[in-house]
Amino acid sequence: MTTRLSTQVLTIVWVFLLAAQALAQSAASFSVSGAVSQPLTLTANDLAEMPRATVTMNNNGIETKYEGVWLSEILKKAGLRFGEGLRGAALATYVLASASDGYQVVFSLGELDPAMTDQQFLVADKADGKPLFGENGAFRLVIPKDKRGARSVRMLSKIEVVQVRK
Repeated sequence: MTTRLSTQVLTIVWVFLLAAQALAQSAASFSVSGAVSQPLTLTANDLAEMPRATVTMNNNGIETKYEGVWLSEILKKAGLRFGEGLRGAALATYVLASASDGYQVVFSLGELDPAMTDQQFLVADKADGKPLFGENGAFRLVIPKDKRGARSVRMLSKIEVVQVRK
């Protein structure tokens, strides 16, 4: 009888933990702000409604398949122009990606434009088919063609667009 009760309690705790993880993932968000016409706060549910992409990364022989939305698509939703519309003063714009632990990385707007380079940047919310969570945070900026992962921002919390002025 004790073993059966222990199994039931463990099952209830397991279900509770899975529900708590799902709730935390759905509540998590990151912002897009700065020199944009449409500031955004996006959740995993918002990303699920946008065009999805996947990339496979290899880190020390371990492959991880990330799923999410191209950063350029998110920036377009915030009102930025790419392609022929990205010229002149707009090329003096940078994007600051920040993590909730204070880690920050800078990218020029030109290097994020798929019409200028074949380098793509993915805002991932899933790894190997499962939502990101825990010490990785709910969102991660993944740069598939980088040789090192130093510019990959885990725990992504904020994307700020900054126009350089003279």
